[in-house]
Amino acid sequence: MTDAIAPDSNAQAYSVSELAFALKRTLEDRYSFVRLRGELSKVTHHSNGHVYLTIKDDKAAIDGVVWKGNVRQLQIRPEHGLEVIVTGKITTYPAGSRYQIVIETMEAAGVGALLAQLERLKGKLQAEGLFAPDRKRPLPAMPAVIGVITSPTGAVIRDILHRIRDRWPCRVLVWPCVVQGDAAAGQVSAAIRGFNAITPNHEGGGGPVPRPDILIVARGGGSVEDLWAFNDEGLARTVAEGTIPLISAVGHETDTTLIDFVSDRRAPTPTAAAEMATPVLAELRALVSDYDRRLNTCGGRAVEERRTRLIGAARGLPRPADLLALAQQRLDLAVRGLPRLDDLTAPSERRFREVAARLDAALQRNTDIHARDLLKVTARLSPDTLHRQRADCGRRVGDLSRRLDLAARRVPERVAQHARLPALQDRMNNCATRRLEREADRLIALDKLRLSLNPERPLELGFALVRKADGAIARSAAELTSGERVNLKFKAGDRDAVIDGEGATSAPPPTVAPPPPRPAPKPKAPPSPDQGSLF
Repeated sequence: MTDAIAPDSNAQAYSVSELAFALKRTLEDRYSFVRLRGELSKVTHHSNGHVYLTIKDDKAAIDGVVWKGNVRQLQIRPEHGLEVIVTGKITTYPAGSRYQIVIETMEAAGVGALLAQLERLKGKLQAEGLFAPDRKRPLPAMPAVIGVITSPTGAVIRDILHRIRDRWPCRVLVWPCVVQGDAAAGQVSAAIRGFNAITPNHEGGGGPVPRPDILIVARGGGSVEDLWAFNDEGLARTVAEGTIPLISAVGHETDTTLIDFVSDRRAPTPTAAAEMATPVLAELRALVSDYDRRLNTCGGRAVEERRTRLIGAARGLPRPADLLALAQQRLDLAVRGLPRLDDLTAPSERRFREVAARLDAALQRNTDIHARDLLKVTARLSPDTLHRQRADCGRRVGDLSRRLDLAARRVPERVAQHARLPALQDRMNNCATRRLEREADRLIALDKLRLSLNPERPLELGFALVRKADGAIARSAAELTSGERVNLKFKAGDRDAVIDGEGATSAPPPTVAPPPPRPAPKPKAPPSPDQGSLF
């Protein structure tokens, strides 16, 4: 029975594998390079590093894969709902009879997709607390070393160096890197990590390159695509992990990137970043000179005040000669009244000796009392007291130094406030100019209204002004009587006149003739019997 069955055709029979791999070679040869636009969905980041996804539009969908070797080279991170333009080749998956695209490059389809991706990334970082104000570090008041991360060939670095040289001459370290393109985010991140890795000199082991006190990341203005490197998630996390305060000066004042939210301070322009990072040396010198003058004045006033108090206290103390003169006089008078030792009897001698002994004891007690008083006075002038007074003076000097430091830190803020004065002055001048223009227009309008209300203005058009004998203006014919004298004032001169007659009565309005009647229509002639009817 098997031999009886004849084949219907002599075509070669393919196996499933042969057909599948033949289709694979055909597709890969015919579509070795395609450029495809669509929306991403079902994005899966596998643990082995590959990315599997689906690209779709409103009518069809195609599977795609990005091998792990190409994932790092993509310009954007594949996310669900992102509209992209990919390039690659079409191939098949023989085990499942599916065709797919092997993606080599991927870019956003337009500004809308870029901004949508940026908003999602911004919300993610904000939820992690990278934008919190409490994590932002204060800028140093007087930096010794400033690190600048920018392109070494652009005009930005020249503007920054010129501004720093004029305000605060200090050492500037420039880390050259590209600021546009696929490699910009990685180079800027490497520069930030490199500056933060430098060991400070005060910790020991510092190398020949000093550690910057503040960093500036600067770039000129550009389109959203030109500045997109500064919206990289890795760059934002590198800025957040740094320990050196950082100023972001990317683009112009209207440009906003992700690094602006993570940095410690955002500058509208690179020149403004240099002004934020440095104080004005001339103003600080003037401020220190003023503080030194005030400190010397206060110290001189304190010394003079204490000298005056010492002189006043010394005037109230009696002289030692005056104190001893009175006692010496009493002693002389007492000695004169005493008999000589040779004339004394034995009892009188014993009594005299007892009195002399009591006198010696009294003198000793008096000396001890004055010695104790002297010790009390000298204790106030002891080295310990002077040391305490010196310590008090040192604390006061330290307090004044801290106040001087705080005042020096507030100088940049005051300078910024003073820098706004020319702009405010221009606004005030513009406001005053506009006010004067409005008042001038109003004055012109009032003058035109005055001229329009002038009763003599119609005289220029050929009219005459009628005045009665008492000078009042006649406003209607009913006010005038026959034979009354009036004055007619013209543009050039006036004439007297007399009213003649009582005035003509107003003519009745003309009657409107009724329209003529329409002629009656002519009767139609009866149809001719010879003419037939069409109906």
